[in-house]
Amino acid sequence: MSNLLDFLQKLEDNDIYYRLNRVRDSIMVEIAVPGRRWEVEFMRDGDVQIEKFVSDGEILDESALEELFNS
Repeated sequence: MSNLLDFLQKLEDNDIYYRLNRVRDSIMVEIAVPGRRWEVEFMRDGDVQIEKFVSDGEILDESALEELFNS
């Protein structure tokens, strides 16, 4: 399914939250579902690239925020 509009319609049909963003020469669809985040890039040349981020389920307190700024 490499057609952006068909892909967005399927997300909407399945009540999946997404956000659109323009990155370099692509349209990025950022998808958030519990415990996971996907980045699906529809490139100008028709290529589709997908990157998945999966939570390990660990819940941290606010002290973990320092890691964000120290990495």
